Amino acid sequence: MLKRIMLVVTLMVLAGFTFDSSTVRAETQKIGVMNIQKVLLESSAGRKAKAIFEKRMNELQSTFKAEQEALVALQQEIEKKSSAWSKDKKGEKVRELQLKQREMQVKSEDAKMELKLLQDKELEPILKMLQTVVNAYGEKNGYAVILDSKVAVLYAAPSVDVSDEVQKELDKRMK
Repeated sequence: MLKRIMLVVTLMVLAGFTFDSSTVRAETQKIGVMNIQKVLLESSAGRKAKAIFEKRMNELQSTFKAEQEALVALQQEIEKKSSAWSKDKKGEKVRELQLKQREMQVKSEDAKMELKLLQDKELEPILKMLQTVVNAYGEKNGYAVILDSKVAVLYAAPSVDVSDEVQKELDKRMK
């Protein structure tokens, strides 16, 4: 019986401390959101990086176009003439097609890797500067937090969107 009374008293004391600590007054915190993708694509540095990336991508696509057309022509030739060819000739052409398809696949993967590296190279300095700009903007304007509006933000009032201001500041610093 004495143990139960001590337990109840202990729990009441602990509950008292818990309630006292939870009555701390909450301060109003300023929260902002920004669309990082929009800021990157609409900033002058982002547009320049995108143009460099697209130029290289178009160059690679044009080189692949001729090779792709040659593959299609070889495949059509095999389909049309295979019945007239000997078994050895048909096998030779099929192996040639398979070899060229593998070569094309390797070149395509190399091109994708090249484009990924180019994109990373072009975006890295912009992203570093963007982080600096967001930190400075947040501190200067008293924000407790600035979130990416496209990641885990289900709703944000337009009044808390700081994308345009951050983009302008990024453009100033990237000149």
